[in-house]
Amino acid sequence: MRIFAKNINLVRITQQNDWVIYIITGCIFLYIFMLVSLQRDSSFREFLMQKFPDSTNNFLSWLIIGLVFTLVFSTFVSQSVPLVPRQITDVQLFGYQLNKFGFSFLAVAAFYLLKNALTYLFFAGTGALKKWEKFYFSASKLYFVFSVVLMALCIFKYFYNFSATEMFGYYLAGISAVFLFKLIFYILHPADILPPKWYYKILYICTLQIVPVLVLWRLLFF
Repeated sequence: MRIFAKNINLVRITQQNDWVIYIITGCIFLYIFMLVSLQRDSSFREFLMQKFPDSTNNFLSWLIIGLVFTLVFSTFVSQSVPLVPRQITDVQLFGYQLNKFGFSFLAVAAFYLLKNALTYLFFAGTGALKKWEKFYFSASKLYFVFSVVLMALCIFKYFYNFSATEMFGYYLAGISAVFLFKLIFYILHPADILPPKWYYKILYICTLQIVPVLVLWRLLFF
């Protein structure tokens, strides 16, 4: 039996990760377009240091940053998703069905669209709608940095030989640290981008930051 096993030619299928390069390259071109065209030929540093009164095309820049972050975050987490729900795989278009990346992208995109819509309603309902533009202007810079870091992590994850099981703890710790930093950034921002009342700040953190993340985690990984 051992001799027979040794004579079997085992064919190892190499995982093709070219799609990761295509996504990251597309995202880089989107950022170049944003910095050159929408941000008046700003550099990386100039964009991050830009003050709100001097800024232009904030909403369009926010949309591009949101799209890029959704793409690279979905790329980063997609292959860690255990499976695509059967309700999703049963839906086919021209014989095609969503893979793990497609499912992750739709889930993350729907998550951020819904969260941003609810955040806008929260600002409007608390009488802080004047702060809304400053809020997404400040948040866009934060997500811009996060997305660039995620691009580097995607290269690290897909093109270097590291055990996914061993790295999962580090990834989880890193994401948790970034999430905690984001909450502190929102609460202590010098421009006071959240509604002024302290209980509104707590309500925002609990209902529009912590709870949605738990829901997304439940959707992707359980």
